[in-house]
Amino acid sequence: MSRFSKASVRDADVAGKRVLVRVDFNVPLTKPTASSAPGSPEESDMDPGSLPRPGAAGLQVADDTRIRAALPTIELLRDRGASVVLVSHLGRPKGKVDPELSMRPVGERLAELLGAPVSQAPAVIGEDIETMARGLGPGGVLLLENVRFEQGETENDPELATALAGLGDIYVNDAFGAAHRAHASTEGVAHHLPAYAGLLLEREVTELTAVVESPSRSLVVVLGGAKVSDKVGVIERFLEIADRILIGGAMCFSFFRSQGIETGDSLVEEEGVKLAAEALERAQSSDCELMLPVDLVLGRSFDAGTETSEGDGVEVPEGWMGLDIGPKTAAAYAEAIASAGTVLWNGPMGAFELEPFAAGTRTIAEAIASAPGTTVLGGGDSVAAMQQFGLADKVDWLSTGGGASLELLEGKKLPGVEALIDA
Repeated sequence: MSRFSKASVRDADVAGKRVLVRVDFNVPLTKPTASSAPGSPEESDMDPGSLPRPGAAGLQVADDTRIRAALPTIELLRDRGASVVLVSHLGRPKGKVDPELSMRPVGERLAELLGAPVSQAPAVIGEDIETMARGLGPGGVLLLENVRFEQGETENDPELATALAGLGDIYVNDAFGAAHRAHASTEGVAHHLPAYAGLLLEREVTELTAVVESPSRSLVVVLGGAKVSDKVGVIERFLEIADRILIGGAMCFSFFRSQGIETGDSLVEEEGVKLAAEALERAQSSDCELMLPVDLVLGRSFDAGTETSEGDGVEVPEGWMGLDIGPKTAAAYAEAIASAGTVLWNGPMGAFELEPFAAGTRTIAEAIASAPGTTVLGGGDSVAAMQQFGLADKVDWLSTGGGASLELLEGKKLPGVEALIDA
């Protein structure tokens, strides 16, 4: 396994210090059902008027996977006598305060998971926030408000980075899912404080880099999703190093269109057609086998109740759309996965959220769950599929970062990682 090149939080002297930790708490929120509502949000222990109230929204965390992923770093810091100031974004408020995207429900769930109080800051920066941060004792935890409420976050504003740095003595980046963004809280602040990698970030980079640099053979890469343009960098990289690339999802229709095959009403990314043609041409002179579906499951419309048909080949007639790989393709892909030493999966094989079109993705998920080799999921919908099928615990590594994992696998430098001090 490749060695992580940045300094780890485990090597930092944090006792008695305030540690500013960038986490990725960009989690889905939902309105609680009547039976699960914990009571009126107006019963909060917060100072009245100190926050644009999310109370009206009354939201709670729908999936706490990313919060749980950050717990080892937070608990290590608390155990070593540090106080912890957490900063994260949530959704896309575009530099404006949006009560529906407040971090408050996240802080409540974090407190439950930690079994310890979590103070909720009413804003991201300012004198009041500095006072709250300074008032933390060893083991204390403060969660800042949504950092994207600040216009300067996505602009990597130096003033915001400086203000954030004023809240800690040490900086730790544990937000792998945001490490590909050069933002104030992921990159800018790292230039003002001793900057370390959190345990999650360290493990993510180590696991994903190993797939590229030291995989057990054969290396099989399964790519799905809608857009070739999102994955073309990964395809190019793995045509050089993988033994097989298995293509599924709507992106296969860009490949078919480039070969003159009829795609009916299927979702085709027009700019992906040229990219697909170039990838097929590159594959000709590569030692890597680029595999495309040989049969499809069709539907009249993108709907669970639609009329369906199993196509024998991959031609899609007018009035139909391809919504899943067919059983022959799924079986061939599962066979390739079963004999692999390393499997990387990013992107579903079809519209797995609709039951008539879930079989292809389910077959791939089951094959990966029972594969004897090392299995790595590159974030996003693949992880959601694995969780939906109850197989998430059967995979060696489930990445928390979609875009970040793709960029790392492509061989790009991640600004949030590059800004950390070297080991």
